[in-house]
Amino acid sequence: MASARQGGLGRAGPLVATRFLSAAVSTAIPLVLARALDLAAYGAYKQIFLITQTLYLVLPFGMVQGLYYFVPRRDARRPLYAGVLAFLGLASVVATAGVLLGAPLAGRLFGNPELAQLRGPIATYLVGLLLSAPLEIALTAEGRIRVAAGVYLVSDTLRAASMVVPVLLGRGLEGLMHALAAFSVVRAVLAMAWLVRREGPLWDPEALRAQLRYAAPFGAAVVVARPAQSAHQWVVSALASTQLFAIYAVGCFQLPFVDLLYTPTSEVLMVRLGELDRAGELHRAPEVFRAASERLAYFFVPLAALLAIAAPEVVTALFGARYLAAVPLFRVSVLGVLVSILPIDGALRSRGLTRHILHAALVRAALSLPLAIVGVRRFGLLGGIGSWAIGEVVAKAVLAWKLPEALGTSERPARWRELMPWQALGRAAAGSVVGATAALLAGVALTSLMPDPAVIRILRIVPLLAMGLAFGAAYLGALAITGVDPLTLFVARPLRPGRAAA
Repeated sequence: MASARQGGLGRAGPLVATRFLSAAVSTAIPLVLARALDLAAYGAYKQIFLITQTLYLVLPFGMVQGLYYFVPRRDARRPLYAGVLAFLGLASVVATAGVLLGAPLAGRLFGNPELAQLRGPIATYLVGLLLSAPLEIALTAEGRIRVAAGVYLVSDTLRAASMVVPVLLGRGLEGLMHALAAFSVVRAVLAMAWLVRREGPLWDPEALRAQLRYAAPFGAAVVVARPAQSAHQWVVSALASTQLFAIYAVGCFQLPFVDLLYTPTSEVLMVRLGELDRAGELHRAPEVFRAASERLAYFFVPLAALLAIAAPEVVTALFGARYLAAVPLFRVSVLGVLVSILPIDGALRSRGLTRHILHAALVRAALSLPLAIVGVRRFGLLGGIGSWAIGEVVAKAVLAWKLPEALGTSERPARWRELMPWQALGRAAAGSVVGATAALLAGVALTSLMPDPAVIRILRIVPLLAMGLAFGAAYLGALAITGVDPLTLFVARPLRPGRAAA
């Protein structure tokens, strides 16, 4: 059996590497669209995906994510997939009706008539997205991580092409949505064909009931949490112009590198904890969780520091100078990187504590919408992003309250000193201070060498690259001084007791 201290990133190595490539491809989407579309069209694009992403996360009601819990624990997997697909079929009917009937109303609310005009391809894209959702999750839960990684890469690349190419060819937002709808239909057909190609019975009512019992509280939590998490965007979209929402969307932009590390780490952590549960070795769970958190800390603490100090360079390089008004918003959104250090939700889901996830979602929902409305009306766009930041911190704190019980044994709950990567957090924070100092000095030096602003505008990526390289070199050097081998942060190895990141 793999070492209990094999952190989430250890077994998630292929997923992380592939998602890194996928993230590079996916990052091109908003960068190209922000430049190729005018502010109004880009704002309309972001509104469309605010709606579709909300429905995509809410309508599966936790059934798809439940595969991480059931697949490692059961040999008969075909009925699990069939049950999920049947549920997603019903969700697709609801999605179609919701988009076709609700798009005109949303268009009037957001001041965006294109929502009604594009409701056909929007509905088709959403249905394809729903029916293909179990594919990579099923592969990961089965332990076929390399195959899942390959599917992620191919799918994300084709999706990016279907979004960018029509816009570059002058077909605008309409061409983008039609191409994306076609892509999602093909992906859904292939995914469903693969999922049902299994031996054994297709249908198991008892398995479906077990899935529904598990998914109900988690699904209810998603139904509550997702709209609450994006409440600030809905409020800004309703109270501000489409052009202003485009600025706000850039300020809320989250680099995909956070998701490419956090999501596979959380997913593989769930599978690993399920294996420990099945083997009767749950006493190793705190060590596994801490190992995964250590690795995330060594990446996310410096990333948050770099993004905060280099926010103007990041926004200018990625989106262009016309979006510089988003810099203060972007700095607040960096908080999302820090709260991702602890994969608490994955740990709770792996132990079946989905009811507590629902409780945390209810707390957040009670705060988010009132905070967003008051924040936007009193403080403008900064009030909107501030309401989101408060919700993130509160939700994480409520989830963390149950973590010691989730990762403990029947004899005693886990202790926080067993769970928290304090040493890694301290070293990462100290290294980030050194890196931030080096990055700021590099930025000042570059400005003195290139005093002509016109040159800087032409070479927008140069200041960001210079600051990033200086930060990275100083950070890794500081880690080496404190006894952490920087190479081990990028290589999947078991962690030895008593060591930091390995």
